[in-house]
Amino acid sequence: MIQLTLKRLRKIQLFWGLFIGIGAYFGASMMIFEPTGTTFRMVELLPGLQKLPFAEILFQNFLFPGISLLIVNGLTNTLSVFLIFQNNKYGALSGMICGIILMLWISIQFYIFPMNFMSTLYFVFGILQAVNGWIYLKQSRLAGEQ
Repeated sequence: MIQLTLKRLRKIQLFWGLFIGIGAYFGASMMIFEPTGTTFRMVELLPGLQKLPFAEILFQNFLFPGISLLIVNGLTNTLSVFLIFQNNKYGALSGMICGIILMLWISIQFYIFPMNFMSTLYFVFGILQAVNGWIYLKQSRLAGEQ
């Protein structure tokens, strides 16, 4: 097995946090600033959302899903990147948790919408982020014990 240094694991975790966080901000801004979904061709996804509980309140457009995406994947990854940059002892753990959160988010999408390439790809990204975070956490704890 390839031995990854703590520095390399940290860089990989920063990459995942920035990549997924920026993507979440971009997706959320599309949904918040154009909640009908017509400009970005998301209108056909709305009927899937409207089958959910509280649909008459929360899912008449993409505003609530956009705000949710911003908070759940955007802000959490931003916090994780900040913790990793600061070499905070919770940085590695936060990166792992962000990967798990992304997998849960995508699992909900798999329930609501038909299987698609982009969701599957982001589920894999979540796995990679979580696994790297776990290895990073393990290595950072070993380095701290020495």
